[in-house]
Amino acid sequence: MHKLNNIKITAIATCLAACLLLCDSAVALDHVTFVRDGKRRRVDGRLVVEAKDGGLMLTARDGVIWTIPPEELIEHSTDDTPFKPLSRDELSMQILAELPEGFDVYGTTNYLVFYDTSKGYARWCAALFERLYRAFSTHWKGEGFKLPEPEFPLVAIVFSDKDSYERFARAELGDAVSSIIGYFSLRTNRMVMYDLTGIGRAKGRGSSSLTAITKVLSRPQSAATMATIVHEATHQIAYNRGLHERYSDCPLWFSEGIAMYFEMPDLQSKSTWRGIGKVNTPRLIRFGKYARNRPGDSLATLLTNDDRFRDTSTSLDAYAEAWALTYFLIKQRGAEYVKYLRLLSQKKPLIWDTPEVRRKQFEEIFGDLDELNVEFLRYMGKIR
Repeated sequence: MHKLNNIKITAIATCLAACLLLCDSAVALDHVTFVRDGKRRRVDGRLVVEAKDGGLMLTARDGVIWTIPPEELIEHSTDDTPFKPLSRDELSMQILAELPEGFDVYGTTNYLVFYDTSKGYARWCAALFERLYRAFSTHWKGEGFKLPEPEFPLVAIVFSDKDSYERFARAELGDAVSSIIGYFSLRTNRMVMYDLTGIGRAKGRGSSSLTAITKVLSRPQSAATMATIVHEATHQIAYNRGLHERYSDCPLWFSEGIAMYFEMPDLQSKSTWRGIGKVNTPRLIRFGKYARNRPGDSLATLLTNDDRFRDTSTSLDAYAEAWALTYFLIKQRGAEYVKYLRLLSQKKPLIWDTPEVRRKQFEEIFGDLDELNVEFLRYMGKIR
């Protein structure tokens, strides 16, 4: 989901990518003044890309990525001040000023959860995210991939109801907002969602206890919505802990596959993720149906471009195959998978590989694609 939103900024980024120069962002602090939607803005941050035509990509001190085409740029200056993210207090004050009235913030070790629903629901979300964070860290440590600490606090914005969420998110998601219950924004680096229990602004009610919330969201009919929230939260952790970089050419099968690998929490378990890597039954069922008439070049098209994820007629099958491939590679080719992960983690923003390069990089690590495809289908055919 994360790469299927942010349409406006993605279009601007594509223009920048046509003629970019990567920047050494070790020390300098950049100050950029520009005009957007008739408003004059100033952003201080770290320059990521400067295009030959003068366009800029900048990471602000709050973690938001700004892409500024030359026609919007008014002034750009640089000084020797080291780039430093906003403190948790500074970031909290800034985001509260940006949100509608009535929001509070609840902080944990790694998260800032902004909410206008019950504090109980905010605490429940924060606890869920922290458990996911720990499980994610433990898993990749066990796989031999060292995760850097996040540069910015992980931010989640939780609205009290779907209507207020949709009003806020429509600017990023457009008309698709009505079918999306939560998302991770590549542009802002934030999770956005709403209270799935219906508690809303009923702060202080007994129904907002952690136990009551868990009971509601553990119902079978809540499984799909919970998987979506965890899926998006996994994207946020992955992008902030070095698995891939925002706006880099990380193939969608890979980033989505990781998110689906973690998206099935057991809310009755104290650890929540005691079954990391367990079979994702809905994805397996979908892949099984797709495999009956699966095209011979299915694996090649999955790996070499992202079109199947963006086409509503093929996206569900693409997601299912991405989960299946991720499951197979981690279970059967774990060392090679981590080697490939390291390769993708080094990719820089706005540099797009050709389909031929994508396939070559994959085959250099995993071997001939046709041979792997046979092994992949044989293995997945035994999974229940």
